[in-house]
Amino acid sequence: MLVIVCYDVNTETKEGRRRLRLVAKVCESTGQRVQKSVFECQVDLAGLESLERRLLEEMDQTQDCLRLYRMPGSKGAEVKEYGHFKATDFEGPLVL
Repeated sequence: MLVIVCYDVNTETKEGRRRLRLVAKVCESTGQRVQKSVFECQVDLAGLESLERRLLEEMDQTQDCLRLYRMPGSKGAEVKEYGHFKATDFEGPLVL
């Protein structure tokens, strides 16, 4: 399933800036960055649960915000893309 991960980490302190880097690393290990704090991740249910658990371990829920969106399965209907960025097609070939 395609999951959109959006986060906002309070970076007013040194610890907050550290959390921001750690949250981004967790997301980078699972998906692709499509905006500064937005990632697309192709995962199964177990992968989603693992991703959510890892992100919550790094965040401070009293200061930070995390949103996970499970996208419907109909290919091509979820995302319209404009501008410079070209996303990876998770369903396409790995080597061109």
